[in-house]
Amino acid sequence: MEGRPETFFTWSGDAALAYQMLGEGPDLMLLPPFSASIDWGWEDPGYARFLRRLASFSRVTITDRLGWGASDRFPPDRAPDLDLIVEGIAAVADAANTSRPVLMMAEESALWGLAAAAAHPQMFSKLIVFQGSPVWIRTDDLPWEQTEEAARSMLESIGRAHSTAEWHRRWVREHLPSRDGDQATIRWIAAGSRTVAGLGSSLEELRWYATLDMRPRLPEIRQPTLILNRPAYETWSIESSRYLAERLSDARLVELPGADAFPWVGEWEAVTDEIQEFLIGSRERPQLRRSLATVVFTDVVGSTVQAVDLGDAEWRALLERHNDALRESLRRHHGTEIGTTGDGFFATFETSVEAVRCAVEMTERVHDLGLEIRAGVHAGEVEHDGDDLRGISVHIGARVMSLAGPSEVFVSSTVKDLVAGSDLVFEDAGEHELKGVPDRWRLYRVVTG
Repeated sequence: MEGRPETFFTWSGDAALAYQMLGEGPDLMLLPPFSASIDWGWEDPGYARFLRRLASFSRVTITDRLGWGASDRFPPDRAPDLDLIVEGIAAVADAANTSRPVLMMAEESALWGLAAAAAHPQMFSKLIVFQGSPVWIRTDDLPWEQTEEAARSMLESIGRAHSTAEWHRRWVREHLPSRDGDQATIRWIAAGSRTVAGLGSSLEELRWYATLDMRPRLPEIRQPTLILNRPAYETWSIESSRYLAERLSDARLVELPGADAFPWVGEWEAVTDEIQEFLIGSRERPQLRRSLATVVFTDVVGSTVQAVDLGDAEWRALLERHNDALRESLRRHHGTEIGTTGDGFFATFETSVEAVRCAVEMTERVHDLGLEIRAGVHAGEVEHDGDDLRGISVHIGARVMSLAGPSEVFVSSTVKDLVAGSDLVFEDAGEHELKGVPDRWRLYRVVTG
């Protein structure tokens, strides 16, 4: 995805730590959960949108903690060191020139985020805990957490796997139900896990979680704390959030809608609204700039079947060639890439003629790769949200694309009218209801060759 921030490095002792900064406003430091490393995280459009929404009202610092992602790693046979991780978090906060930032942690990262808050009470002004717990393994006073046997069984299943593809498909189904079956998300999770740490290091990391117990540190934490939890998601139990809320000196628990593990998946705006109010005392959305644009969406036809037939490695290599081909077409026709969805593109153009010609060229270029794509084109007013675009015209473009067949380019009647007088030829594809869009829309198929 275009427009991601620059990655910087700082040192904590002999270890190099990676971090990024974006936005303006009160400082917010984010410790993301597993899989969302600072470079790979931007490959998921939902995560990128979430970060940009946070950056609309705050100055966000995100970091790969020691042992993860672009930061220096621990050897595969060495358990992570909590004290070194905590000091690394403080080093990044200092290097980013933050002013008593609000420290946000999510799921696994609460295990060291709480430790950092206790160790550096003057450094962090407030805390946000999204679906966290002070322990990873069941204790007498947290009997709803997983048992040691369940954790051991999970580790064994991962360690036995020659390929983790099926494991990640199941993980998305169980933990990100709003994206169940979404191949782009499954690939993002799988690749993200590999990007964060190698398999041996990941297993050592999970074993380490079982040794962590933040309960003795809770009385040391005095910062005002916002605790967020989706009760419908049971893995990080609402009971753990209540436990924290009862034992922290200044905590407020907010129960949120949705049943997804990650804060940026599903009903993510409920999460960012609570964070914004906690930081600046208001939920008022920033005024977004609007403009007219022609949007193009593409999608690989039959990607699920091909991914299964080819296997992860060959499919990723094929997708890279697909991406290169589509980006070359975008350059030739002066298009701007807004985002990718794993096997699809979202782009904008200043003119509808160039948009349609580019969409046609894209469908033709991928034939040599043994692929077929569908494309949809619509023109209208869009809202600029950082580097992202939103609004009804964006939704219409995506819906138009979903109705096209293999190697077809569908356009809305708006586009057809705008390109009148060009040499483009269309045939009527009938009236359609577009999911989530009012009224019925007449669509047209681009005639080629």
